[in-house]
Amino acid sequence: MSAPTRKRRWLTICAITASAALVATPAGAASGTSKKPFGARVLAQLAAERGTSIRPLSPQARAEDEDGNEADEIAEGADQYAEARTSPGTVAPGAYGAAWTSLTRLPGTGGSWRHVTGLPYDSDDSRYRDIDSNSSGGSGKVTGRMAAIAADDDGYVYAGSAGGGVWRSGRGGGHWKPISDTLPSQSTGALALDGAGRLWLGTGEATTNADAYLGSGVYVLSDPHDGTFSARGRVGGDELESTTIHELRFGGGKVWAATSAGVWSHSTKTLKGAWKLEYAPNPDYLPGGSKDDDPDAAYKNIANDIAIDPKDPSKVVLAIGWRSGDDHNGFYTRVNGTWTRITSGFGDLPTDPDDVGNVTFARSADGSRYYAVEQSPEQLDTNPDSALEGIFVSRSGSPAGPWTKIADYRGLAASGSALTTAGYMPGVQAWYNQFLTVDPSDPEHLYAGLEEVYETKDGGSTWSTVGPYWNFTFPCWSIDPAEQTGDCHQTTHSDQHGVAIGRYHGKGFVYVGNDGGVYKRPVDGSQDTSGHATDWTSLNDGTIDTLQYYSVGVGRDLDHGGVSVTGGLQDNGQSILRGDDKVMGSGFGGDGGDTLTDPANGCDIAEEYVYLAVQVTRNCAVNDGGWVTDPAKATSYNVAPADNATGEARFIAPLAADTKNSSTWIAGGRHIWVQTHGYAIRSGDEWKSVYDLGAGRTATAVAASGGKVYAAWCGPCNNQGFARGISVGNAGGTSRTKSGGGTGWHDITLPVDGTVPNRYLSGFAVDPENADHVFLAVNGFSRHWTEGPGAGVGHVFESTDGGTTWKDISADLPDVPADSAVVTPNGGLAVATDLGVVYRAPGRTKWQRVGSLPAVAVLQLKLSPDGRTLYAATHGRGIHTIKVRDLG
Repeated sequence: MSAPTRKRRWLTICAITASAALVATPAGAASGTSKKPFGARVLAQLAAERGTSIRPLSPQARAEDEDGNEADEIAEGADQYAEARTSPGTVAPGAYGAAWTSLTRLPGTGGSWRHVTGLPYDSDDSRYRDIDSNSSGGSGKVTGRMAAIAADDDGYVYAGSAGGGVWRSGRGGGHWKPISDTLPSQSTGALALDGAGRLWLGTGEATTNADAYLGSGVYVLSDPHDGTFSARGRVGGDELESTTIHELRFGGGKVWAATSAGVWSHSTKTLKGAWKLEYAPNPDYLPGGSKDDDPDAAYKNIANDIAIDPKDPSKVVLAIGWRSGDDHNGFYTRVNGTWTRITSGFGDLPTDPDDVGNVTFARSADGSRYYAVEQSPEQLDTNPDSALEGIFVSRSGSPAGPWTKIADYRGLAASGSALTTAGYMPGVQAWYNQFLTVDPSDPEHLYAGLEEVYETKDGGSTWSTVGPYWNFTFPCWSIDPAEQTGDCHQTTHSDQHGVAIGRYHGKGFVYVGNDGGVYKRPVDGSQDTSGHATDWTSLNDGTIDTLQYYSVGVGRDLDHGGVSVTGGLQDNGQSILRGDDKVMGSGFGGDGGDTLTDPANGCDIAEEYVYLAVQVTRNCAVNDGGWVTDPAKATSYNVAPADNATGEARFIAPLAADTKNSSTWIAGGRHIWVQTHGYAIRSGDEWKSVYDLGAGRTATAVAASGGKVYAAWCGPCNNQGFARGISVGNAGGTSRTKSGGGTGWHDITLPVDGTVPNRYLSGFAVDPENADHVFLAVNGFSRHWTEGPGAGVGHVFESTDGGTTWKDISADLPDVPADSAVVTPNGGLAVATDLGVVYRAPGRTKWQRVGSLPAVAVLQLKLSPDGRTLYAATHGRGIHTIKVRDLG
């Protein structure tokens, strides 16, 4: 999305986390049955109304805006991330756990990682108000996605991230420290404090994305003020390993867990003893069941929440159901000892399977009220505006109702929301964005989270959007920093996931977790007349780094000294760290994909949004916003190749520069695109298609050296007939020749179940001394874990004849998805995996673990301009570096 133009942040994200096991969900099932009516370049009309000049949208963007039916980025991005790890089949539970154990047993290299991005990241940095930036939107300082929040009355706040573990603050937020780094799962689903003050952690992110990783169970921290989580604190046995924990609820001396494998309970008095399976609607689909290898197994037993009657803990209501609908979706309670679906007597709260998707409960401290927010599968499928069924209250205090509707998406849109455009209204992602909590001191005071934060102080009679999606749509907005002190106060980042109310120095605060980190405001805070809260504070002070990078770029900083470090991020644009910065800025908004940076000048940057929407800048996108009135003052340029307009590219599509000529770039969609103007490119028309991979195929990795180009592809890319391959050619040639011959483009013959597995090919590393010497990184898991044809074994392969033949050099490398690779100047090979970085020293055949990163995915590796430092882009713990000389 862009300010008064095409702000590059659609209403959705591609969620990626790193944890102990991947959901064995087929990509097609994961995206549900909806038509996915989301997305937003909602500000073009606003700009036109204000009389400001805007950059024309691409034909694809115009079409999307006109019909309000842009593809859902969450589903698309999640599908494609899952495809890389699951295709050609499904992955058995336990794959990541086994990989983590193997990785920790590898011998270590020398050296240790240095954290580069451990400082504040200001998304509103006024230095970067270019046409493709989100700066001035109001989110302020940000970090990576926060999935769950807990807080107490002693000033302690606990933030559970999507892929970077759990963090603690003892000062009401800020000054954070990680407290779960030793666990085999850094993916959070739920955090909860019990009556004894213990902190309970449910691992495995609670969202139902195809890419949501499973966790390793539930853990308890008895001393949350000073202790850290450890494996010794795991509750029960391995019953909940390889599940996601959606909610943890307490009642009657038990903890109840709503998981991806049904509802379970355990005594709160002891950590020992097995979890008890309370209810699973389709037990045959559970691990060990007769249908556990069915492609539908991953969503057949999803439980979303549990409501326990505070007056009688034996009365329990379960919310069960897959977001896109299934016959078993609904609410369940015990009738004569048997769990039975509720079909009547609920009042306004629908019980039909078509209307019950994702559900969140919240009850008041005095037991007089129960609240619920419900997403509807039918609306997800048919309503282009919203998937929200509504927000409801049971004024009896019983989860059995009767329930009364107190809000729908139209009412929330009229409460000061920034989401009022057809197709982009509150609850458009209600299956993904949900939280709900009640002020402990007032049963009528409720906070609800969807894409935005909403508040009611009268039990739902009136609502205020206290945390709007952004400030751009409001009359008070201005791109001029001097005019940002009016009514457009800081808001929260969008896409809400976690919430808690606690106290610090005797004052109550509400804490929210979202795609931009953690924010707080006084629980009874102030508001302006429009309902927009004026008292939000970002708690993302730089001591907490859960930034989810897809990529990293490094170049010499000619003006500031040292190097400029940049990288593309999930839902947080493109970060820029100059040589002498104390605060990172954001030159591009939205999702940041792949990155190119000129090693000789770190302000020459090319950044991919999604689907090959490439932007380029030659001054780090520094801009004071003057482009609003004078388009010629824009300092970034949209240069997407044609596959962006036709949608024939991966969500995060590959982009590379020739290692021998930084002015020659390669981009991969259905076609292999080449442009030779480097950072001076100003139009997408400057790309040339040098090879057509073929209908239904899209590039998964590209690399070039001295004009020789390697391209990996898949198509189909899901487990419905998955196929993969490698094409080789030259940057200037378009001719097709027989496999293995000639200098033009040709497809390499790869056996279906031979040397190179029939899995997703994720990265190349070309020997800088010999373009015919190339390494290949292969994603997914071996046939031991993958149910599908030709999964094979191995993750790293080597060719010395330009890709014609390959040799498996995986040796003792753990069976873990490999994401990218780089050849170090001394001839070593570093490989990024879903659980860290491994290294093979020159002349060796075995692998070493590099440093001791937590169990976090590393998606890309790059070398510094002098080749002496290795940069690692993690998807949950920022960017880290290590000296190449220390690797051995």
